[in-house]
Amino acid sequence: MRQFLAAVAITLAALPAFASNDDIVKVKSFSDVPTTMDRLEAAVTGAGAKVMDRVDHAAGAASVDMEIAPAQVLIFGNPKLGTQAMQDDPMAGLFLPMKVLVYRDGAGQTWLVYEDPKEMFDDLSISDDAPYIKMMTGALAKLTAAAAAQ
Repeated sequence: MRQFLAAVAITLAALPAFASNDDIVKVKSFSDVPTTMDRLEAAVTGAGAKVMDRVDHAAGAASVDMEIAPAQVLIFGNPKLGTQAMQDDPMAGLFLPMKVLVYRDGAGQTWLVYEDPKEMFDDLSISDDAPYIKMMTGALAKLTAAAAAQ
């Protein structure tokens, strides 16, 4: 019984380390994954941010003779915002540049998902009311809305 209670205590203590669903923002797209990703990339470059990479997870799976539903990640950033975060806490570089995943779920629906910047930096010495967090949050909302549009 003591071993069981110890295991329960350890499990409960570890729960805060797991990301909750409210840390993730989901935006429904009205197009397929490639079209949505193309729109996202165009919105990012149009906003003056820099695209670092576009990762095609389905292509990666296919390269090892495996299959997953279409899923791509766009990695991008704006040094004017990211540098401010890293000045406040260098560990912000672990979360930067920003990333948005575009994927098709089991029902065939395409989604854009990203981590809420306020929650992303939550364990760092970055104030929740840092101006750049509001700017990152607003930019992600605008960029994903543009990519999701019909």
